[in-house]
Amino acid sequence: MPGRVLLALVLLAGAAFRIHWALNDEGLYWPDEVYQSLEPAHRLVFGYGLVAWEFVEGARNWALPGLVAGVLGLARLLGGTAPAVYLDVIKCFFALLGVGCAWGSWRLARAYGASELAAAAGAALFALAAVPIYFAPRALSENASALPVVLGLALALPRGGSRRAVLGGACLLGLAVLLRLQNGIFCVGLLAVLLAQRRWRAAGEALAVLAGWAFLYGLLDRLTWGGWFHSARVYLEFNVLKDGASAWGTAPFSYYGRVLFQGMAAVTFVTGVLVLLAARRAPGLLAVSALFFALHALQPHKELRFLVPVLPLFTALAGVGLDSLLVGWSTRGVRIVAALAVTAVAALSGLRAGRLTFGDVGQYEDSRPQASAWDDAGDINRLLLAASRRDDVCGLKVEVVHLAWTGGYSYLHQPVPLYPPNGPPRGSGLFSHVITFPAYAPGEVLAESGPVVLARLRDGCVPDPGYTWRLP
Repeated sequence: MPGRVLLALVLLAGAAFRIHWALNDEGLYWPDEVYQSLEPAHRLVFGYGLVAWEFVEGARNWALPGLVAGVLGLARLLGGTAPAVYLDVIKCFFALLGVGCAWGSWRLARAYGASELAAAAGAALFALAAVPIYFAPRALSENASALPVVLGLALALPRGGSRRAVLGGACLLGLAVLLRLQNGIFCVGLLAVLLAQRRWRAAGEALAVLAGWAFLYGLLDRLTWGGWFHSARVYLEFNVLKDGASAWGTAPFSYYGRVLFQGMAAVTFVTGVLVLLAARRAPGLLAVSALFFALHALQPHKELRFLVPVLPLFTALAGVGLDSLLVGWSTRGVRIVAALAVTAVAALSGLRAGRLTFGDVGQYEDSRPQASAWDDAGDINRLLLAASRRDDVCGLKVEVVHLAWTGGYSYLHQPVPLYPPNGPPRGSGLFSHVITFPAYAPGEVLAESGPVVLARLRDGCVPDPGYTWRLP
């Protein structure tokens, strides 16, 4: 009973943290959270939006934008057509997926024999820790796929699972790959563990299910890009053969461990120790998790968000490790105190999440590591929201930052030209409003947020027949 109570409190607190930041942060960690999800989803539902190179060349499939479009379309059906409304709905949806991952971590630890109390303490290391909270509301493929990963492995990986559990788990892992290609590592890991356990029939059936999902992956690309596995081929060619991602920075093997300690030192230390204690009871889960971590650490280009799908697995292992540590202690009070101590470590991290800097999450380390990781470009996005509410906007130029670091049409939500800083000059007549610094604001200032303002240049615009929807 104490374990269920602790789990409920952990999940409620994790939801509160995540929803708070979902409703109080308009910033970006990285442009992908807009231009790989929100913006193509906006194009699907409303018919317009900026197009990133991945959706010109076909380097991404349409599963994630399709998921976001489904949430966006539901919000629209319920009357949430204003961007301030549907964006909050989408961010809260992703935030609640993170709460689901915490429950999945508990479920996975329980599948490996951890007590309810120890499993709940392990789940707290994901639900309440600063780094998972920071990423939770963002419309990223890592967040969308983490829940099917942890639930899929909870069903399919432990010994003694039923045939239905193995098939259901493999199905969830196939969905995770559809949302993010790199999750194929977990599929390979599952098959390897099943073979190592000599569960021949389970391995064969899991392989058949995964092959079916591979077919769906290829079919989706065939229907949307015109070729089987087109997005996978283009993505792998760019990132593996051409090492194109290195253009956005490289880091050594130690990057992930270092950054996790920077962002949440106590949580990382406690989780690491408990994971090692779980090695005897959950060798397969530990091997699969370590494989995912190591392969990402070996890649030159690294971003902390890439680890989001594996974090619930590590915290599940922590729950198993805590149970292994306490199994010989018969005193119920000692077990409760130990679980509460682990939970307190996580809760303190979550309470300090608002202090995270970009250095703490491993981003912009060479340019502005001390800048807050929260609400980056949030002032610009709030002005885009202000522009979305005006009926006199016939064109808008953002003069203060590249459009990739803005919310694009997902925030502007008007089918008018949106120009970057190097776009046409003010005298061209192609836009009626600008987002700029106060010292350069022409005409009437309509709204301000932080160091930038939305100002009106003129009434009406000259049509721009050469306007392109491609993200510059």
